Parts: sequence; C-alpha cells; structure tokens
Amino acid sequence: MAKQQFLNHVVWITGGGSGLGREMALEFARRGADVAVSGRRVERLQEVTAEVEALGRRALAVACDVTSDADCERAATAIVDALGRLDVAVANAGYSVAGSIESVSAQEWRGQLETNVVGVTNTIRAALPHLRRTQGRMVLIGSVAGIVTTPGVGPYHASKFAVRAIGETLSKELYGSGVSCTTIHPGFVESEIAQVDNSGRFDPNRVDRRPQRFMWKTADAARVMVNAIARRKREYVFTAHGRAAAFLGRHMPGLVHFVVTRARVRYRRRDE
Repeated sequence: MAKQQFLNHVVWITGGGSGLGREMALEFARRGADVAVSGRRVERLQEVTAEVEALGRRALAVACDVTSDADCERAATAIVDALGRLDVAVANAGYSVAGSIESVSAQEWRGQLETNVVGVTNTIRAALPHLRRTQGRMVLIGSVAGIVTTPGVGPYHASKFAVRAIGETLSKELYGSGVSCTTIHPGFVESEIAQVDNSGRFDPNRVDRRPQRFMWKTADAARVMVNAIARRKREYVFTAHGRAAAFLGRHMPGLVHFVVTRARVRYRRRDE
C-alpha cells in the first residue's frame, strides 16, 4: 500500500484527463488525497474521477481552459467549495508545437505560449490564495526540453524554458511563506503529447516519433513525481537519460551543439 502522505489533502491537476495528469491523480489518491482534475475534454475527466472514487477518495471533474484566467479562477473556487480546501496544485496542462523556427506561424507560437506559459501563470494566480491558507504545494510540470534543445521543436523548448524560469522565480518569491514550489522536468514519458497537433487538437492517429527505447511508463513517472512533490523538492529532473541530457545542456552546451548538429547532418545525408 502506498504511503498515506497526502491523507485528506486536496489536489488539483490541470490537464488531468490523460497521460501524466491521469496517473498523478491516481497516485495521489492511493496516497490518501481527494483529487480534482480539470481540462477541456470533460468525458475524459469523468473517467479519471471514476477511477479515483474507485480507490475510495473523493473526486471532482472541472471543465477548464487554462488559457482563460477566468476559467482558472472558477475552477479553483469550485474545487474549494466542493472539497473544502486546496493543498496541492499541479500546473500540468500543455502540448507541443513542432516545426522549424522559420516555418511555425505566429498563430501557432501564440497557441503554444498561451497554453504552456500563460496557462501556468493563470493556474498559479488562481491557486496561490488557497495554498497560502494550507501552506501547500505549487507544482509546475516542465520538461528536460526546458534545459536542452534539439531542432524542430523550438516553440515547445521556448515554452518549457519559460516554465523553468517561472518555477525558479516563484520558489524565491514564496520563500518563507510556507508554500513551496516544485518544478519537475521529465524526460521521455508515455503520453498523448505526440498525438496533439500544432493547433492543440488531439488526433489518435498521429504517430509518436519519440525514441521508444528511452520511454518511461506513465505510472512509474507519476510515482517519482509525487515523491518529489511530497519532499517539496525545488527542482526535480528524471529519467536517467533526462538527467544526463540536462547535465550536458547546463554544463556542456557546446558539446551538445556539436553532437546534435553533426548527427542531423549525417541523418540528412542518409536520406538523400
């Protein structure tokens, strides 16, 4: 049985209808928490709440588009009204825009940053007044893509670099308040992110082109993420390959540039 570290705590997870959001909801429930999940696909949220309730915990599904500050405020209020408090807020909603810097349109850039960056700050502003009452935990889901870059996903990298900056700043601003900020940077984890197009629309027929041999199971990822949240880690990077890439991105950016650009040239030549 999982440790009851979050017994009778209330957790809010944005983007909670699938992938890491869903698995974190179940992991928090196993550890004693009541869980609210929000997102745009209400039927998926309701599936998750049914799974949480099957674990013996209270659950709430809240329709919410994180790009709307009003939606986020309404969601936070609805959660506290229904479940009584808020102890953990996880800003997990996001997607990835792919394409070269010169090929991605202004509209696609705006969509990427509105969801992955403004959506995070909307969630923070909505959650913090409630978290201050419980000396709770604010959690931002970043990515190793916010530490090291590769060609072809510049907008996603830009958004996750911003999330990392927000997390570092917020942890300083909250120091001494009793509220912690944990920013988590996963490596490759099974999820639906590769099946969402550049407009943020889910397409189950899209092929996930990420390297499958490096992919972590979502449930395994959720466990280590909830562990980091329980310990109030300021920043947490995982998987093994993710940590290695993050180390190189921070300390040897010239080497990363050399390896990635040469590998890309070889790949192009092979396809010619």
